Amino acid sequence: MDPLTCPFCTPPDEEIVLANDLCYARYDRYPVSPGHLLLIPFRHIPALFDATDTEQIAILALVREAKTLLDGRLHPDGYNVGVNVSEAAGQTVMHLHVHVIPRYAGDVEDPRGGVRGAVPEKRVY
Repeated sequence: MDPLTCPFCTPPDEEIVLANDLCYARYDRYPVSPGHLLLIPFRHIPALFDATDTEQIAILALVREAKTLLDGRLHPDGYNVGVNVSEAAGQTVMHLHVHVIPRYAGDVEDPRGGVRGAVPEKRVY
């Protein structure tokens, strides 16, 4: 994906919920649950494994800040935190982004397996 057409490369100021020097958070436009955030590096990086150590540390710091923000605003009962790397894993925007998905008691019938649900028949073990 070309950085000139990437939807994550030039975020409008009003969409930025949290930020540090290397990355920012914004609400997902297609949320899985209320409060679903995307954490995105400012630098155009295709995937988590392409990020520098410093960028990975900055993203993890923002994960913690996102949890604090969401705990205060929405009081979720849990979280899923995940990254899709490549089309085979479901990545549709080829700019690194980490999903922070608040979870609420009863939001699905059986939450066991969490992110393992990416392969539905492997979710419950």
